[in-house]
Amino acid sequence: MKADFGVRCAGAEPIIYELSKPGRSATTLPALDVPPAELPPATMLREELDLPEVDELTLMRHYVRLSQLNWAIDIGYYPLGSCTMKYNPKVNEAAARLPGFAHTHPYQDVHTVQGNLMLMYQLQEMLREIAGFSAVTLQPSAGAHGELTGVLIMRAYHLDRGEPERIRIIVPDSAHGTNPATTGMAGLEVVEVPSDERGNVDLDALRSVCGDTVCGLMLTNPNTLGLFEEQLADVIDLIHDAGGLVYGDGANFNALLGIAKPGEMGFDVMHYNLHKTFSTPHGGGGPGVGAVGVSEALAPYLPGPIVEQCHCDEAEYGGGCGDDCGDDGCGCDETGTDSICFHLTTPDKSIGRVKAFYGNFGVLVRAFTYIRMLGARGLREVSEMAVLNANYLKSQVEGVYPISHGRGHMHEFVAQGIIPEAPDVHALDIAKRLIDYGFHPPTNYFPLIVPEALMIEPTETESKETLDAFAAALRAIRDEALTDPGVLHEAPHTAPVRRLDEVRAARQPVLRWQEE
Repeated sequence: MKADFGVRCAGAEPIIYELSKPGRSATTLPALDVPPAELPPATMLREELDLPEVDELTLMRHYVRLSQLNWAIDIGYYPLGSCTMKYNPKVNEAAARLPGFAHTHPYQDVHTVQGNLMLMYQLQEMLREIAGFSAVTLQPSAGAHGELTGVLIMRAYHLDRGEPERIRIIVPDSAHGTNPATTGMAGLEVVEVPSDERGNVDLDALRSVCGDTVCGLMLTNPNTLGLFEEQLADVIDLIHDAGGLVYGDGANFNALLGIAKPGEMGFDVMHYNLHKTFSTPHGGGGPGVGAVGVSEALAPYLPGPIVEQCHCDEAEYGGGCGDDCGDDGCGCDETGTDSICFHLTTPDKSIGRVKAFYGNFGVLVRAFTYIRMLGARGLREVSEMAVLNANYLKSQVEGVYPISHGRGHMHEFVAQGIIPEAPDVHALDIAKRLIDYGFHPPTNYFPLIVPEALMIEPTETESKETLDAFAAALRAIRDEALTDPGVLHEAPHTAPVRRLDEVRAARQPVLRWQEE
């Protein structure tokens, strides 16, 4: 049985089970060099594994062909709004693949990974400075994981102050969609507030829900409309006056690098998407790092361990570090001569670990390389170019498609897939047709507060020529909608799989192949 959620084009790659032939194998196991062990009871074993049987050549060609069907930032433009799918310089990959980094094991003794810890410490310090916070943890493994970490820190802070009644998290309707889910996972109550006509948080609505049960506000700035909060100081003051904390969703931090520091704006905690803002595009679901920065008041609650630097007394070097060393041990080497070492420590009031090990270390290396390569001036230019590109592209499609909230945008904007002369054409049709023009579709139907949303983020890495070609494709698609809307309804025409029944695929997934 095969899933029939969409129509496969002629010549599309068959699935591995369709290539299977009984008796073929891609591997030859070596002779057993250890004593044989008894198998578990028969009740715990399957009679057949039902695995595909293919030779090595067939196996390799199959997966290489599949890899060539995947879209990637190295292939073409990837305008996913809110996702910052920017080009990842290959020097970052080269650094992450250095054997000393790539082959590190999480169980190694601290003194054997001093280089790794030094990189992590310096990355913490750079991120702290970039965003204006007091301390940073690199432990969370993704943006949503960073969100959860930040909200748990906020909750721990209030509990430590004897305020268990603070269980409400205010979430604007222009925030990232993960914010309400994060709040729920933390066991807290979501309170939604609307946007005003300019795309800002409605101050009257916010004022009406502020009170002594407020834990905090989760604010995306710039928000998912691509707009900077015009009344940011008022919003932050309202929350702080109510005794709450302000969480910053750093998913859109690419618009502020080197220009504004959330910590200095009044944010108490923020997660950074290292896999978005600092290279490593996150297509395919990962890997990622959702580092979290906090104010001085929240630093004691950071998850542990975090990396600290200590200064050894050279006269006592062979015997260990001085008073600055942490409780979790030190990396001092008895044969060393350097008086600086790095160790792991846990803050006094830590919420505990949020991950077993510092995983996705390659993402940390890429982010470190990216920041060091660009420097302070380069990071500012990143943001300036990202904002310039977004507003240039917006100017090319304005008048062709409606633009949500027509004021100055930051690094992204939201167009609407609405063509009054072709009411049966929707944003999904436009997105699917873009595939035929050689472009990955933008983010579709998000944010939810914008009808027929097409959320577009060009990033700083795309050229004017690419942006012009993308705008030309959008204009051509509008013309097609007026003359031959069926072309859009049946798009894509050139993809290996035609339009999917996405609702059915999500609600009735076929997870196991069976022969018809």
